[in-house]
Amino acid sequence: MENIQWFNSPQCGRFRPMKGRALVAWNLRRVRVGRGISQERLAFDAGVDRAYVGGLERQEENPTLDVLDRLAKTLKVHVSEFFVEPAKGASPPKPLPGGRRRR
Repeated sequence: MENIQWFNSPQCGRFRPMKGRALVAWNLRRVRVGRGISQERLAFDAGVDRAYVGGLERQEENPTLDVLDRLAKTLKVHVSEFFVEPAKGASPPKPLPGGRRRR
């Protein structure tokens, strides 16, 4: 599998647009973490497997438009939000802290 950069680093010397799978991975995590939703909760609410959501965020899965629509609806965003090009030099979205939340 080709190694795809998360973002355009200064070392690459020129701007290269992210590939589709990398854009989806970046933005899915950005939106999910921004809303404080775990992969498990997102997967359950969207009707997909948790491992699949993790695979999307690691660029290991190639989602269908139907899956993107369900994820977008669950996250309350338009599907186009998954294709927003990050700002040049932006840091990758950080994951949520691990572990289950106590009730």
